[in-house]
Amino acid sequence: MNLLNLRMAALAAGIAIPMAAVPAMAQDIRMAIWSANEAHLALFNEIAAAYKAQHPDVNVTFDSLPFDGYTTTLTTQIAGGNAPDLAWILETTAGDFVSSGALSPLKATFEGVEGYDLADVTQSALALWSADNEIYAYPFSTSPFGVFANNDLIKAAGQKTPAELIAAGEWNWDNANAINTAVAASGKQGLIVRDFDYKVWDNLATIWNGWGASPWSADGKTCTFTEQPMVDAMSFIHKAVFTDKSIPGPGVTADFFAGDAAMTITQISRASLLPKENGFAWDLVPLPSGPAGEYAVIGQAGIGVFASGKNPAVASDFLAFFTNPENAKKLAKFFPPPRASLLNAEVLGAANPLLSPEQIENVVIKGISTGVVKPGHAGFAEIQQTARAALDALWVPDADVPAVLKSVCDRIQPML
Repeated sequence: MNLLNLRMAALAAGIAIPMAAVPAMAQDIRMAIWSANEAHLALFNEIAAAYKAQHPDVNVTFDSLPFDGYTTTLTTQIAGGNAPDLAWILETTAGDFVSSGALSPLKATFEGVEGYDLADVTQSALALWSADNEIYAYPFSTSPFGVFANNDLIKAAGQKTPAELIAAGEWNWDNANAINTAVAASGKQGLIVRDFDYKVWDNLATIWNGWGASPWSADGKTCTFTEQPMVDAMSFIHKAVFTDKSIPGPGVTADFFAGDAAMTITQISRASLLPKENGFAWDLVPLPSGPAGEYAVIGQAGIGVFASGKNPAVASDFLAFFTNPENAKKLAKFFPPPRASLLNAEVLGAANPLLSPEQIENVVIKGISTGVVKPGHAGFAEIQQTARAALDALWVPDADVPAVLKSVCDRIQPML
């Protein structure tokens, strides 16, 4: 006999059973994420265990989905009636999720938690995840892209390190490319744009922003792949891949963190992948300057609660716990926080002991204050796939770069 039937039988017999005497039914909460990193999961499970200690009836699990195709998998689950209770959401698809009605409003929950201090979460970080004075996701990570460098490989190839070039005022894409070309000629790889793999083309914003390029106009209505800054940037990338060999070509597998390459463009959350023993001498530096000058690019991710999930109220409460000041400080170890009180070298340094104060200041704090968010657009998933298909023609040695970029605009302009 289940608990409800037991209570009804007792009432029929004239026996009053207070609700508090009936054990609460277990509630399972599932959060979809794209990381399978053991250090990340250990921290998430630690926070979930602390929540369970206060809410014994709630079980929280983290569902790691592959990054490639993550949003497609997520939307398929939602359409199939199997929506997670919470999920990480990419900045590129923030507009779709916020405007679709798929996410539960969170502002009242955050404001109702004692000590949450919603005012400490910066408005600039919340902007992408808010609409009509309501909050639909918490921006748990506002992370600038930087360049990790393998100084051992660079010196072995007879090249100056990025730090030496920075000191001389010469850290730019031409000189970075020369370093990577030299290392590639020695038998290793040059520059890896992590998670690009000739599929996630929007990650190339970490390069093309140095030319002042963008895929579409500021209002999102006009394709700008054909404008000269993008043509120049993509020509630089194409030459690096097929002429200079400074960027691994299609189908080449290499891992910077295993010592396979001179440099990688990624975010500080990847520092946990650096070798702990018998590793290599490494550095973390800002993106090189381009023809348009110095720049920074930010990747941002939010956590939202799905209205169609099984337990949106409980999920919202867990999210408020997961992102409270104490846990936000723990999460800062991997994900630069949106809380103003935590954006300083002292906190970020304690959370990221592998990084020096100079690295934190120059890459993380300066990047957050000056950077622009990776490109996103309403209907981004379809735009992303359509542009990706058109760009396949670019990744061959004899590609006509302007013609390929024109084909991209021809295909995506109707979607804009």
